[in-house]
Amino acid sequence: MPALTEWRVPSANQPRASDYGFDLDRSLASVVGLHAIIPPDAFSAETLGTERAGNGVVIDNGLVLTIGYLITEAESVWLHLADGRVVEGHALGFDSVTGFGLVQALGHLDVEPLPLGNSVKTRVGDRVVVGGAGGRTRSVASQIVAKQEFAGYWEYLLDEAIFTYPAHPNWGGTALLNERGELIGIGSLQLERERDGKAEHVNMIVPIDLLKPVLDDLRKFGRVNKPSRPWLGLYSTEIDNRLVVIGISTNGPAARAELKTGDVILAVDGEEVTSQTAFYKKMWALGAAGVDVPLTVHHEGVTFDVTVTSTDRFKLLKAPKLH
Repeated sequence: MPALTEWRVPSANQPRASDYGFDLDRSLASVVGLHAIIPPDAFSAETLGTERAGNGVVIDNGLVLTIGYLITEAESVWLHLADGRVVEGHALGFDSVTGFGLVQALGHLDVEPLPLGNSVKTRVGDRVVVGGAGGRTRSVASQIVAKQEFAGYWEYLLDEAIFTYPAHPNWGGTALLNERGELIGIGSLQLERERDGKAEHVNMIVPIDLLKPVLDDLRKFGRVNKPSRPWLGLYSTEIDNRLVVIGISTNGPAARAELKTGDVILAVDGEEVTSQTAFYKKMWALGAAGVDVPLTVHHEGVTFDVTVTSTDRFKLLKAPKLH
């Protein structure tokens, strides 16, 4: 079992126990290291790789919350605990709408769960800790710098994500702790923004309030027990108020419809779209996965209509092995 890479957060960015009104070290002990192995023929292996490492947070007896991309299609998951033990886990559930993933430990963790807070009550300017596995030296004393919509290129949209600065360098699955030591979010991405003419890195955090309505389903069924959103398998970005295709998922509906990188999506079902948010919302409003999605597309001087039959992205994923 390879050890996770040794590294430390710069000391100036590490949280100091005296700055907080809760037991910082005890809370950070609930954050574990996570290492997942994915089969080479898995659908997500092409984009996310076959070996993924990050963090997870114990939220119940043996139940670890993480960011879903770390464990999607994992055939084995290993949890690295603060006392040096390594415990095998099972990828229990994944929600593509929120991005959360759940792991069930297959051995005794003996780790106290972190209580869940209310992310809706957080405010820009709040002091927070972005906690990584390994305690204070792997954690960042941070601040909420924005709460705003986030649209991801992979057909993903959060109405209000949390953004923190300084950024955690090993952000995936980190624990966002409020000043009471409660879990208010899970680290997802590191992004760059410009401020005062300089580029700075921030973390995008998925708010914990999004977990509460789906947690029971994820534990029981491994996914949310309702019809899935339509999924096309295309990656997009906004360039000059135009929605440009920057990638096509192999074997996805967009690939079967022969959409190509460089295509500009002008409209969904006859309604103009100029942003990822508008594109997603109009597409998802058409119905559940399997619905036909009529697109108006521009490519190299030619505008044409094409209908893409959407799918449920879960159908393309390997089911995790039961142990």
